[in-house]
Amino acid sequence: MPIPVSTDPDDGGPGKPDFPVPEMWQRTYVSIRGANGEGEEIPLTGFSCGAWPAIILQPGATGLDLPPYQLYMDDSPNLDGSIVRGARAAARPILLPVFVYGIDRKTVRAFKRKLGNALNPRRGYCVLTFMEQDGVARRLRCYYAGGMEGNESVGNAGFTWISYGIQLTAADPYFYGDTEVGATWTFGASRAFLHNPFFPVQLSKGTPAQNIITVENPGDIEAWPLWTITGPVRSLKFTGPDGTTWELPEPSTETDVLAAGRTLTVDCRPGAKTLKDDRGRNYFHLLSPNPSLWSVPPGESTVKTNLVAGSGTPTVGLRLHPRYETY
Repeated sequence: MPIPVSTDPDDGGPGKPDFPVPEMWQRTYVSIRGANGEGEEIPLTGFSCGAWPAIILQPGATGLDLPPYQLYMDDSPNLDGSIVRGARAAARPILLPVFVYGIDRKTVRAFKRKLGNALNPRRGYCVLTFMEQDGVARRLRCYYAGGMEGNESVGNAGFTWISYGIQLTAADPYFYGDTEVGATWTFGASRAFLHNPFFPVQLSKGTPAQNIITVENPGDIEAWPLWTITGPVRSLKFTGPDGTTWELPEPSTETDVLAAGRTLTVDCRPGAKTLKDDRGRNYFHLLSPNPSLWSVPPGESTVKTNLVAGSGTPTVGLRLHPRYETY
């Protein structure tokens, strides 16, 4: 027969358990801004006053968490299954069901025109912003793909209102915050060069010839650094966390590869991959063969620098923009 068991923690138990207390949290604020993020901000949530017309985000939005991934696999005639060769995040499709309401026919028509002009992809991308109660914003760049063609059927539109299922596509599927990670390194000392609310990168002190830099990437995915190097530098070699390198070797003329007073910017971001100084001179052809302008993985990692200074005190600066898989 079943044996009754008491669930009362005071009945011979060691004590009452600690139950978690939920934290009060406000609803997420969502807005969209067109014209490459330079247009007027249009809130999609937070309608709680008599301001008209209104656009309200409805339940059913999709595409706001993990981006879609594509798997690359090979098949073998002699083996079951497939062999995974790689994976990549694809462009992110987003669906935003919205309800547009106006105090009269004139206002709703004017607002539809305003919203359509903001979403027009020929005028640039839109910036979709999500902000939680803690004030941390996550922004996603996306392009309008469809959904505002209009459907005047019963249940989808009325004299002073209309519903849309706005379809957006984010070519870059990752969210970005408003803060960058950055630091600057001068031989014999280290200091953060981006102040609050920016996060500093911790840089270790060392000798001018060889140093280990500790980099903290708070994002969910790898980030691509932007280096600024001020001469004089005789030669320079950076080895990333994955072991790949890019190097500016010493010139055969035994001069500085980067003269005193010149600032070299090394942009490792996809679509950029440039090395130019403050006068516009291109240094890419000076790189050693097979360079890799590597990325910084999430979390804490180390970068090995091998720098030979000229007759002066060079500095190395780092900036990176963390990326997030969800808002």
